[in-house]
Amino acid sequence: MKFGVVVFPGSNCDDDAVHALRDQLKQEVVKLWHKDHDLQGCDFIILPGGFSYGDYLRTGAVARFSPIMDEVIKHAERGGYLMGICNGFQILAEARLVPGVLLRNTSQKYVCKNIYLRPESKSALITSELEDRAYKIPIAHGDGRYFADADTLKRLEDNDQIIFRYCDENGSVVESANPNGSLNNIAGVASERKNVFGLMPHPERAADPMLGNTDGKLILEQLLNAVLV
Repeated sequence: MKFGVVVFPGSNCDDDAVHALRDQLKQEVVKLWHKDHDLQGCDFIILPGGFSYGDYLRTGAVARFSPIMDEVIKHAERGGYLMGICNGFQILAEARLVPGVLLRNTSQKYVCKNIYLRPESKSALITSELEDRAYKIPIAHGDGRYFADADTLKRLEDNDQIIFRYCDENGSVVESANPNGSLNNIAGVASERKNVFGLMPHPERAADPMLGNTDGKLILEQLLNAVLV
């Protein structure tokens, strides 16, 4: 499996993603510059976190029109694997590769802390074989409040596209565990075909034993094992 991590002006989690995939999961990884028009034969594309283009206009709104996104969108439309983390999720939403939008946190503040996630979808590759428990994963965002209209939310539920919800340390999905006001505690969603994944929390920042937490590595390993089947 060959991974490509796209680097936009303002990306700051690209090296975190490369380290998790290359050094912890022993996968081939290359960086893809935002002006490139070639995905270099990558099987799986990662849009990392950060502040692409300074988050001008809206988070992810400018990055969606980067030259490489034409190829990323074609890759996804062909059924290729694609994951956006934090700012990457915002870019996916702007590109309409996943449903919904990411709005300003209800607190109107940037939130950076460990939270807990519970895997939801039983059919999406990223969660299908994960143990049903709470996973401790960091978040770091000011615009992470997931929103979609009622019809879209129903489709997400009916098609099993919600991949993670915010929960407490016991795995209970409760309002007090929601760090940003996301509807229905939604922390991540998949595309209708379930080959594109967007999530606000950062599993790549919880993938190294030196950090004292490897719950993120478990999520990335599950995804890797699923796509290699």
